[in-house]
Amino acid sequence: MYKNYIKKILDFTIALLGIIVLSPIFVILIIGLFLANKGMPFFFQVRVGINEKTFRIIKFKTMTDVTNKKGDLLPDSERLTKIGTFVRKTSLDELPQLFNILKGDMSLVGPRPLLTEYLPFYNTEQRKRHQVKPGITGMAQVNGRNAIDWNKKLEYDVFYVKNYSFLIDLNIFLRTVIKVFKSEGISANGHATIQTFIEYVNNKKND
Repeated sequence: MYKNYIKKILDFTIALLGIIVLSPIFVILIIGLFLANKGMPFFFQVRVGINEKTFRIIKFKTMTDVTNKKGDLLPDSERLTKIGTFVRKTSLDELPQLFNILKGDMSLVGPRPLLTEYLPFYNTEQRKRHQVKPGITGMAQVNGRNAIDWNKKLEYDVFYVKNYSFLIDLNIFLRTVIKVFKSEGISANGHATIQTFIEYVNNKKND
């Protein structure tokens, strides 16, 4: 009952209420990021959803598109704006995904939606993470987030797929709120952004 009906109803209801209640914060962030990013407050990217179907995720844009003389983007740490750093640290960059939930692409709780180019690098077990809708937060996010390695994150994702329930979702949601206030696990130690899954796999091959 919960997996087939109640979870969908809760997702839609909470996302809609969240957008209404948080609308003043949305407006402030849109204005601030519009100015910081030269008219581009949002970031859109194709991600992998349930059953490996793709969709466009929406987030607040935390980095500029500044390039070097060759036209290559500068390192992430140099492109993070001041307001972008704050938005990322407080996880406010994830708020626009409430609209993805209304569209039916995402859930409040589930494995995080990852890049399409990661698909060929998953093993059979890891691909099971796509058997449910991706979430704004998930089991990996409350158990280390970006501070744990990719293998552990994907293990948490698959465990969630096999075991999720109302109580597990509620536990993850409440723990997420605590994590956000503490700003825990936002990035890997010494990096503005985390190592990609492809880099992780290639490094493991070279070990």
